[in-house]
Amino acid sequence: MNDILNVFKALSDKTRLRILKLLEHGELCVCDIVASLDMIQPKVSFHLSTLKDAGLIKDRKQGKWIHYSIEDSDMFRRFLLLSAFERIKDESLKEDRERLKEFLQGKKQKSNVVQLGDRKSCCGR
Repeated sequence: MNDILNVFKALSDKTRLRILKLLEHGELCVCDIVASLDMIQPKVSFHLSTLKDAGLIKDRKQGKWIHYSIEDSDMFRRFLLLSAFERIKDESLKEDRERLKEFLQGKKQKSNVVQLGDRKSCCGR
């Protein structure tokens, strides 16, 4: 029963729904999510931890950076997320997506200028 309570608790927060909606389109580095939400990293990490504890997302470490994606191995959680995604209008998250797009473009430009050794550009993309 606690397992189900954790899932619904995780889904009851607007910030966590915003994170899940961003991850709907694929894996993101924590720095990508921070930039998209325009929030400080500790606050975003708290929400990511809650989502991970609920089994809604998974992570993988690449160097010093952590990348997050939706955990789709559990059918209950998968259908629950699909149902939630259908009801969240893309317009409500337009600013998040625009910030993400700008941030990713900036990362790409930095990586084209400095191919190796630029650890300031976050996660080496």
